[in-house]
Amino acid sequence: MRAMLDLAQHYQDGLVLVKDVAARQGISERYLEHLFLSLKTAGLVKSVRGAHGGFALKSAPARIKLIDIIRVSEGPLVLVACVKDAGVCPRSSKCAARDVWSELQTAMDAVLDSKTLQDLMELQQTKDECPVDV
Repeated sequence: MRAMLDLAQHYQDGLVLVKDVAARQGISERYLEHLFLSLKTAGLVKSVRGAHGGFALKSAPARIKLIDIIRVSEGPLVLVACVKDAGVCPRSSKCAARDVWSELQTAMDAVLDSKTLQDLMELQQTKDECPVDV
């Protein structure tokens, strides 16, 4: 998410080098290269090879939902296995705890689906403007 936020913050600059994102975010270049390739395959980023190459968001930050980034980078987020597949537990249909996990799953998915990289950039900007706690 931090890497995509970094690309969003530099969206107007065009292509960004992996090494620059790695340095700013404290993430290994090798990991970022792997991550960006997955994000490219999913259609969330674009890349250009060569001396003036790099990575950039394929769409404006306001058009990229956080849930799409999570699904590409982490896979489906599931709190407990029975929420996704009731068949993994013979007690699923009679389990009150599963109902709570399902409700939490729905709420989490709704938040991630309602937020975009633009929202994350705006939130980060307000945090950056706040004075440092002493």
